[in-house]
Parts: sequence; C-alpha cells; structure tokens
Amino acid sequence: MIFPGSVVRVTNTNDTYYGVTGLVQRVTDGKAAVLFEGGNWDKIVTFKLTELTPVEVTAGRKKAK
Repeated sequence: MIFPGSVVRVTNTNDTYYGVTGLVQRVTDGKAAVLFEGGNWDKIVTFKLTELTPVEVTAGRKKAK
C-alpha cells in the first residue's frame, strides 16, 4: 500500500521521472502527489498509483565495538 510519507519509485518507462524516488505527500482518487527533492529544488508531481512502487527503506545501524 502507498500512504502519505511512503517512499516510492516511478515505474512508468515512458515518464520523465522513470526510476526516480520521491516522498508521497497525499493520495486521492487513485493518484498520488510525489515530492522530489534535489539540492536546491523541490517539485511535486502527480502520478497514477499504478505508475508507482513502494521502496523498502532500511535504516543503517552501527555495530558496537
């Protein structure tokens, strides 16, 4: 499931943002607004939910010495 706050990757090969990951801001009517951040710019783009796939985020952890 894709919820606000989820990290997603664009899977539509015909889209400019193909392969790019972003953060879901809102979900409504089968579409999701995804925030892309890159250095000094931010952009929100709307995609159909079928064009997105959730990305599993794992936190790194330091090993105790």
